[in-house]
Amino acid sequence: MIRLLLAEDMHLIRKALIALLSCEGDLEVVAETARGEEIVRLACLRRPDVALLDIGMPGIDGLTAASELHRRLPTCKTVILTGLGTPLALRRALDANVRGFIVKDAEPGHLVDCIRRVYAGERVVDPELAAAALDTDGNPLTARELDILETAAAGATVSEIAERLSLSHGTVRNYLSRILTKLGARSRVEAIQIASESGWLWPANGREIGILRQRPRR
Repeated sequence: MIRLLLAEDMHLIRKALIALLSCEGDLEVVAETARGEEIVRLACLRRPDVALLDIGMPGIDGLTAASELHRRLPTCKTVILTGLGTPLALRRALDANVRGFIVKDAEPGHLVDCIRRVYAGERVVDPELAAAALDTDGNPLTARELDILETAAAGATVSEIAERLSLSHGTVRNYLSRILTKLGARSRVEAIQIASESGWLWPANGREIGILRQRPRR
């Protein structure tokens, strides 16, 4: 019997997944949660073999939880089940030691097969998405510049960016200036828009870019 932990914040989807997985004779959902910060606690308590996690969770996102889960309970393998099927999301998942990555519009049989293969020790990722994740050409921004832009995208001011990333205000302004030049953007909001649409920016909590909803200042 493969013991599962399921983390999904949408109640209807979570219950549908539990019903689906419970139909399989070798799968048992031993814990469920709608909150990201509950994942590691429940896993340590219930000791699942596989954790099935959404990325965009309240509290902390699924990838942050996956990384902590790998550190605290390495015997539990993680599968990401998400609507955020992008190369950037996959790269982040691999960095978090995730063993499986499957999108929510996959056939139910693919999910079940993925769980079994991950439990058996395989890494299961869609081949086309894996190839796209390895292709980083076209992104002119460094890792630090992406950190700056991601923090700005969450709505942080220059002072807040400096504090969160332990940089001086002048350094942050210099980074932002270089980012605008590299992307050919006229403003910070436009730079965020370009990077987001190109798949280079990670949305806050795996969901949305807060600053994009703001009207640019004239």
